[in-house]
Amino acid sequence: MFLNDLGIDLGTANTLIYARGRGVVVNESSLIAINNETGRLKAIGKEADEMVGRVPRSITIAQPVNRGVITDLDVAGNLLRLLISRCPRIPFLKSRTVMGVPVNTTPVERHAMAEAAYRAGVGRVFIDKEVAAAALGAALPIHEPRASMVVDIGAGTTEIAVFSLSGRVLSDEIRIAGNQFDEVIMQYMEQKHRTVIGKKTAERIKIEVGSAFPIENSLSIEVKGKNKADGLPRTVSLTNSEVHTALVHLLIKITDAVRMVLGRIPPDLSADIAERGILLTGGGALLRHLDRYLSHETGLKVYLDYDPLLSVARGAGYLLGNPKLLTRLAASD
Repeated sequence: MFLNDLGIDLGTANTLIYARGRGVVVNESSLIAINNETGRLKAIGKEADEMVGRVPRSITIAQPVNRGVITDLDVAGNLLRLLISRCPRIPFLKSRTVMGVPVNTTPVERHAMAEAAYRAGVGRVFIDKEVAAAALGAALPIHEPRASMVVDIGAGTTEIAVFSLSGRVLSDEIRIAGNQFDEVIMQYMEQKHRTVIGKKTAERIKIEVGSAFPIENSLSIEVKGKNKADGLPRTVSLTNSEVHTALVHLLIKITDAVRMVLGRIPPDLSADIAERGILLTGGGALLRHLDRYLSHETGLKVYLDYDPLLSVARGAGYLLGNPKLLTRLAASD
C-alpha cells in the first residue's frame, strides 16, 4: 500500500509531487487553461504557463492557489487530479498523501487543501506546515534538542520558523515572496522607463539580472515591452543595479521579519542559531545573492539549500516514512 503514497507541494507558482520510492515525479506550473465557450480543458502545468499573456478572450488561464491557499476549489481539484494522473505508479487504493500549507492558514483553508486532494482521488490526507516539510527536505536535524532555523521563500509567502525536538518553537509568515518581486519590477519599468511589461518578462528580468546584494560586474538586459504613452513596442536596457533598487524595500521587509523571529526566541536557542546559521530555501530564495544579503543584515551565517525548489516536496515524502514525526509536528500546531 505504501508504494502509492504521495507528498504534494501545491504551491502558488508550481506544484510538485513526490512519489514514495521514486522521488519527485511531477514538477509543473500551478496553472490550468480553460476554453470559456466550451468549458473544456485546454492545457495544464507547463503548457498553460507558456500561454500566459498570449491567449485570446475565449481562453482563461486560472491559478487556483494564491499566496499558498486555495482560491478555487474546483479548479484546484481538477489540476491535482490531472497532475497525479501523470505519476508513474499503480492505482492508489489506500494511498496516503501529505500536503503542506503556510503557517498562518485557517482551519477552513486547511480543509480546502485536503478537499482538493480528495477530489483528485487520493486516499487519506495529512496536512502539515510547508516550512516544517522544507526543513526536513533540506535535511535539517529538527529532532535534536538544539535550534534549527529555516526561511522558506516561495512564490506567494515567506515563512520563517525555528524548530527543536521535532516541534515548531516559533514561526511567522509574511505575504512577500517571488510573485511580489515580479510585481515591483513591473511597477519600476512602468514608472521609471514608462514601459509596460508582462509578468513573464518581469520574471525573466529577476532571474537574469536580479540581485539582492550589489555585484561587482554590472549586468544588463534588453527588455521588450510597450510604450505607456502610445502603446507601441519598445526596447529598454535595464541594469542589475536598477533591479536591486526596485527590490530592496521588499528585501528589507523580509529581513525585518527574520529579525523579529530571532528577537523572540529563548537565549539558548538563539545561541544555537548563532552557531548553526539559517537555512534559506524555496523558489524565491534563488534570487541572486539573497543568502549574502540576509547574512550581511543579520550578522549570521545563511546558507542556501542545495535544491530549494524541491525541499517541501522532499520533506513531505520524508514524513510519509515517519508517521510518528508527522503526528508530532501536527500536534505542535
